[in-house]
Amino acid sequence: MVRKGDLVIIGISVGLTLGLLIAALLLFFIWWYKRRAHLRRCANERSVATLPIRMNGLGTSIDLSASLASSITIPEERPQKSFQLSSWWNHHNKDQFASVSGILRYSYKDVQKATQNFTTILGQGSFGPVYKAVMPSGEVVAVKVLASDSKQGEKEFRTEVSLLGRLHHRNLVNLLGYCIDKGQHMLIYEFMSNGSLANLLYNKEKEQHVLSWEERLQIALDISHGIEYLHEGAVPPVMHRDLKSANILLDQSMRAKVADFGLSREEVFDEHYSGLKGTYGYIDPAYISTNKFSAKSDIYSFGIILFELITAIHPHQNLMEYINLAAMSPDGVDEILDEKLVGECDLAEVRSLAAVGHKCLQKFQKKRPSIGEVSQAILKIRQNRRNHPAEERTMSFASGGISRAVSRIGDQHLELTNMTSMKNGD
Repeated sequence: MVRKGDLVIIGISVGLTLGLLIAALLLFFIWWYKRRAHLRRCANERSVATLPIRMNGLGTSIDLSASLASSITIPEERPQKSFQLSSWWNHHNKDQFASVSGILRYSYKDVQKATQNFTTILGQGSFGPVYKAVMPSGEVVAVKVLASDSKQGEKEFRTEVSLLGRLHHRNLVNLLGYCIDKGQHMLIYEFMSNGSLANLLYNKEKEQHVLSWEERLQIALDISHGIEYLHEGAVPPVMHRDLKSANILLDQSMRAKVADFGLSREEVFDEHYSGLKGTYGYIDPAYISTNKFSAKSDIYSFGIILFELITAIHPHQNLMEYINLAAMSPDGVDEILDEKLVGECDLAEVRSLAAVGHKCLQKFQKKRPSIGEVSQAILKIRQNRRNHPAEERTMSFASGGISRAVSRIGDQHLELTNMTSMKNGD
C-alpha cells in the first residue's frame, strides 16, 4: 500500500514538473515570436534595398498646373541619407533585366540618347522634370527625373519600389524601366499622350481639347476602377493618399489612369509617426483632424475630382463653396456646370453624378460609400443614359438665390485674382 504522504510527494513532484515544462514552453514561444518578428523586419529592410522596380504612376509628371497643385507636407522623420537602392543596383550589370517581371535597367547614356539630351520636356512636378523619349525599339516613353531640390525624394522613390512592384491594372500608369547612374534616379513610364486631367480642364489654350460629357463620365469610371483595384483588389489594400486631377493621366484614347504613388501606403501601415501629407483642396477634413488616413479619405479626394469634371473649377478657386451651394437644391449643380458643357449634356446625368460626388464628400467617413459602390453608381449612370429632347439639354437655373450666390463667389475670386496680380506687379 502506498502511504498517503508518498502520494502527496508524488503529486507535488508531478505538479512542479508540469509547471516547469509549461514555463519552458512559454519562454520558448516568446523567444521564437521575437526572433520571427526580427527576421521579418530584416526581410522587409532587405526587400527595400533589393526589390527591383515594378511600379505604376507617373506622378505629377505632366502637371502643367503645378502652381495650383503643389503638395503640402507637415514635417515628419527625415529619411536616412544612405539610399540602399543605389548601392545594390550599382553592383549589377546595366543591361540585365531587373527582375523576372522584365523591367529593364538603362544607363545614363541610354536615357540621354533616348531623350535627345533631355530636350523635350513634358512637364514639371514636385518629383522633378519629365521628358519625352524614344527608346531604341521605337517606343515613346516618359522619363521622370528626381530633382536634387525635389519636394519629394528618395523616400517616395523607395515607397514606390517597395510597395507597387506587385500592382498591375489597366487604370494604373505602368513603369517600363529605370535608371540609377551618375547620381541620377530616373523612372521610365508608358507615354500618356493627352497629359493630365488638370491640364485638360484648366489649360486655356485655344487648341486645347475640350472634354465632352461622355469623355468625362468615362474618365470618372476609369479612375474609380483604378482606385477600386487599389482598395479591394490589392492584397493588402493600398491607399493612394494623393488623388487629384494632376495625378490622373490620359492616353491617346482619352482613357484615364491613376498615377503618382509616392505617398501611397498599404492599409496595414502604422501612421503613428507619419506627418500629414497630401494636396491642399483634396485632403479629407477628417484626416486633418485625426491624422489618421483611411480608404474613405481617398473617397473624399475622388469626390472632389468628380466635381472638377462637372464644373472645371479648381479646388483652389473656392470649389467647396460652389459645391455647398449646389447641395442646397436638387438641381443646384446646374448653376455651376462647366460652361463648355452647357447644352451639350444631359442635366439629369450631371445631377446623378453630382449626387455621387456629394456622398463621397460626407463629413463623417462612415457615411461615405465604398469605391465599389461608387463605381457601380457611375456605371449605372452610363448605362441608363436618357434621350431628353434638345430643349431639356440646356442650362436651367435652380433658383435666383443660388444664382446670385454663385455670381458673388465668382466676383470674389476675380477680385482676389486681380489683387494678387497687382501685388505681383509691384
